[in-house]
Formats: sequence, C-alpha cells, structure tokens
Amino acid sequence: MSVNDLSVRRQEKAPRIIVAIDGPAGAGKSTIARRLAQRFGLLNLETGAMYRAFALKALRTGISIDESAPLEALAAHTSIRLEPGDEGNRVLLDGEEVTGAIRDPQVSDAASRVSVYPAIRAWMVRLQQELGAAGGVVMEGRDIGTVVFPRAGVKIFLDAAPEVRGMRRFDQMGENGAPPAVQPEEVIRDLRARDERDRNRTDSPLKPAPDAILLDSTHLTLDQVIHQAEQIVLSKLSQ
Repeated sequence: MSVNDLSVRRQEKAPRIIVAIDGPAGAGKSTIARRLAQRFGLLNLETGAMYRAFALKALRTGISIDESAPLEALAAHTSIRLEPGDEGNRVLLDGEEVTGAIRDPQVSDAASRVSVYPAIRAWMVRLQQELGAAGGVVMEGRDIGTVVFPRAGVKIFLDAAPEVRGMRRFDQMGENGAPPAVQPEEVIRDLRARDERDRNRTDSPLKPAPDAILLDSTHLTLDQVIHQAEQIVLSKLSQ
C-alpha cells in the first residue's frame, strides 16, 4: 500500500533538526508548527492534513469509515501531495486542491475515525518517516514524538483544557463571516469524544513522549505560546 505522489519542497539552509509537535485536536499544533517553520527555516509537514485528505476521499466515495478493509483498498489508489507555502501547506488529493475542504468538522471527525486502523497508520507513518528522514522539518500530529520520530531533537506536547480548545475551534468557524452551524457545547462535546478515541486507541494512542516538553496553552495567548515554543527550539539548537 502506498501513496503515489507525496512531495514537499525543502529549504536548502534549514537546520537538520526534527521538531515533533504532538497534542489533542484543537490545541493549536498547526499554527505553532507553521510559525516555527517560518522562524527557523524548517519545512512544515502537517501530518493531520494527510489524514484529513484521505478521510475526505473516503467520505466522498461513500465507503464505510468504520471498516479497515475498504479503507486499505482505497488507500492503494490515493494520491496526496503537500506543497508548502508562506501561508501554510496546499493540500492536493488526487491532483485536486482540497486545502479548504479538509477543514470541515465532519472531515476532521472522519480523520480521527480512519486513523484508528493499524494498516492506515502504518501507511501514513512510513510516508512521514521518508519525508522527515533528512531532518529540517517541523512535524505535528498525534504520535510524531512517540512513533514516527522517537529520536526527534525537539519534542513538544501541546495541550489545553477541552473547553478552551473547543471555544477556539468555535471562534475559528466564524472567521469567514458566516455564523457557525453548531453551538459551542457541540464543538466541545465532539472534541471530548475525539480525545477519548485518540487517547484510548490500541495502536499509537495519543500520549506525551517520555522526553517531551509539555506546553499547556490553557491560560496563554497565542504570542506567549509561540514565544515559549521558540525558546524550546532555540535551547536545543544551542546545544
């Protein structure tokens, strides 16, 4: 099982360090990874986008996302490509840009469900390891520091209280000017359910690596979180 075309453009003078950022849904991993990549000239590999792109295809084809066999068959004929840019990755699914489409809450929920299957995770992990093997990357997800790159030079576990993560996610839904189609309580409830799945799955459960630095953003502003994350990376680079 393989993705036919998954490619990224590397920045030539980036440090060869691997920065692994793990944490639950809505913790702000994508934002922090993007800012760290810009700050240190690293490649931002948003692994969550890979799962969401695959989940989007599964939803579009109408196959069951609660059965491993049809998902494995679908993966064998799936092409995913990430193209980094100044404002984040462009995500292409079978040649079609789906950067915006994969942010739909239904797709995010489906991504959590398809990611519980060992065969799908093994497929994704192989690709992620190939992409980050040379270093010079920021990788964010659920198991980067524990499974994908257990020897990463920097490991950050980004977390926040479910209520805070839920409200942040709710606020993001209204940024395009249209009122969110759900209430904050529903967003928080969905996040709690996703946390339960992610933390209790048998294959690669969500948990901090033993040597990860915990960064709790519950009572921090975005600028404060970014500053602390930058200091963590700077400390490692200085060594």
